[in-house]
Amino acid sequence: MYYFDYSATTKIDKKVLNKFNEVAEDYFGNANSSYEFAKNCKKVIDEASCIIADYFNILPNEIIYTSGASEANNLAIKGTAELTNKKHIITTKIEHSSVVSTLSYLQSKGYKVDFVNMTDKGTVDIEHFKSLINEDTFLVTMCGVDSELGIKQPIDEIGEILKDYDDIVFHVDITQCLGKIPINLDNIDLASFSGHKIYAPKGIGGLIKKNTVKLTPLIHGGKSTTVYRSGTPQNELIASLGKAFEILMPNVIKNYNYIQELNDYLKDELKDVALFNSTNKSIPHVLNLSLPGVSKADIQKYLSDREIYVSLNTACSLNNDYSKAVYELYGDMDRAKSSIRVSLSYKTVKEEIDYLVQNIKDYLNENN
Repeated sequence: MYYFDYSATTKIDKKVLNKFNEVAEDYFGNANSSYEFAKNCKKVIDEASCIIADYFNILPNEIIYTSGASEANNLAIKGTAELTNKKHIITTKIEHSSVVSTLSYLQSKGYKVDFVNMTDKGTVDIEHFKSLINEDTFLVTMCGVDSELGIKQPIDEIGEILKDYDDIVFHVDITQCLGKIPINLDNIDLASFSGHKIYAPKGIGGLIKKNTVKLTPLIHGGKSTTVYRSGTPQNELIASLGKAFEILMPNVIKNYNYIQELNDYLKDELKDVALFNSTNKSIPHVLNLSLPGVSKADIQKYLSDREIYVSLNTACSLNNDYSKAVYELYGDMDRAKSSIRVSLSYKTVKEEIDYLVQNIKDYLNENN
């Protein structure tokens, strides 16, 4: 098959799967028990935590393992809201549905949410952002890279601004950054991510919580790997996540450069038939494009019938009729309704790009 939906999920790496199976077979005990076998199981978790912590330049105890980024986003936002009397949150209009829905829930409880304006390149308008901060603000939550257009936000700059506000927590969803671009968490308080975006299994992710940040758990019941998320430690999932970090993270820059070449080639091949919604602020792993006058559902089916898999919006989108992110950026409903997302990987090869391009052009020729 010809898979172009890596931003939705990735196939588990064989070495990661081997690690999962090894730990499931040989280290299946409860890592919180006190006997020798359990202590060996805990060592497996600790080794993975050290790999992940080293990459982020944090302490191992600053990792809260979750079922994925959706849970981590809920924990970050609700867990922060629980511990303050303040009611004001700042975010953007291009967040993942797990952030949007959580904020909508808080709005129903009396919280006020302000949406920062975006520039014509899809990045946060810094001056407008600064103007939204007030004495009632307790949380800023936004994605490092959005999942539909792949636009990289000025997180470092925003973090520098928020350093002057000790009572504002800065939460970043780094799910679409992980394994794609270098990540600096120095000025970030909370960061959520999922393993299945980096060739690890589904069902494991995390929330990085700096030790200076207070948080109320979503799941109570005692200590797991941390007091902030109860449950029997997920030995094999955590170990395989650590293995995925070990494999992918040393090659982030090399893979980025390779994927940039693929992205440039794809755009060059489609420049006469498509409008490109991703901007020069987008990472090359995502190319969102519109085919004017085309039903995106029809072309997705056409491609799918030929074993080519692209996405319409995001798999977690609340509305599949049009791309909210494209509409927010361009204000053009036809463009938003004809958009598709092609997401690339270091595992993608040029021959796959050629097959995708040829079939898009065949569809257009057959339907003009």
